[in-house]
Amino acid sequence: MTNSFTLAELGWGPFFQQQLTLEELEANTVARVISHHKSQLQLLAPLGETALHLSPTMPSLCVGDWIVIDQQGSFVRKLERMTLFSRKSPGSSINIQLLAANIDTVFLVMSLNHDFNLSRLERYLTLVNEAGAEPVVVLTKADLCNHTETLRNQVQQLGPLLNVVCVNALDSDSTCSLRPWCAPGKTLAVLGSSGVGKSSLLNTLLGTGSLATARIREDDSKGRHTTTARSLHVVKNIGLFMDTPGMRELQLSDVEEGLAVTFSDIDALIQTCRFTDCSHKNEPGCAILKALKSGELEERRLQNYQKISREQALNSASLAQRRAKDKALSKMYRATLAGNMKRKT
Repeated sequence: MTNSFTLAELGWGPFFQQQLTLEELEANTVARVISHHKSQLQLLAPLGETALHLSPTMPSLCVGDWIVIDQQGSFVRKLERMTLFSRKSPGSSINIQLLAANIDTVFLVMSLNHDFNLSRLERYLTLVNEAGAEPVVVLTKADLCNHTETLRNQVQQLGPLLNVVCVNALDSDSTCSLRPWCAPGKTLAVLGSSGVGKSSLLNTLLGTGSLATARIREDDSKGRHTTTARSLHVVKNIGLFMDTPGMRELQLSDVEEGLAVTFSDIDALIQTCRFTDCSHKNEPGCAILKALKSGELEERRLQNYQKISREQALNSASLAQRRAKDKALSKMYRATLAGNMKRKT
């Protein structure tokens, strides 16, 4: 990695510049979070890389965040995010897990083998569309598939304006088709399941072998985890790339806008149903049932839309209850503390 970068090469732009006064910028330094560890952050600033120890008083941070640090390297504040990717924490925990911030484009990587799954891809698209970043579907292992164009067309049907690219992640000539989204200062994230070739794709794009890779299991085409933590990599004249661990579980919450964008065809049909509270089961004048009967709408797509809708509503309600409970508990603690202080005086 080069020792120094310009702010523009690190992804700095007017959105972040307008959050700082000239005096504040002269007295402090801005840095970007390039990796997040248990007790500290790795930061990259124009003069190079540095570490920042985490403290309980700091806000929640994630890879891609821009922060302000003083001349001694201490945390001052976090800048407002342009985009933020999050999900409900895996398992039964009722918490939000921050994934990445300030991403311009997301390469949604899916391989053309047993990993090919349109319903899972729609979940990733909902996440990306909610964050406001540009999704690009990258179908890997095209050299090992005999019906690449058929599968590509299935993906393209998810959205007429969706960018879909088929590549061999190990071939630099093949991955050149992704270069239009690569430019100095542009931040890209790579998301997908384990074993789809995310690290291999990045290695080929970057022209290095710096990211570890592993072979997939031959019996079921499922991958082994080779990336264990999100990290941001800067390459001059190409851009910033965020490698992410493969996600076995992607629970969604607070993604109403992303859902509407990803399933815009279904959303438009629902608006034309005769009844505003239509359940799309047996009501007269139901546009959804009519589209299913004519073949305009696929049953699989509708079921996935309904599944994600129910999931995000349930998770959002659970998180809202958790926030309300935490707020009430905090209020009770403050009242108790105030009462104790009053009695002492």
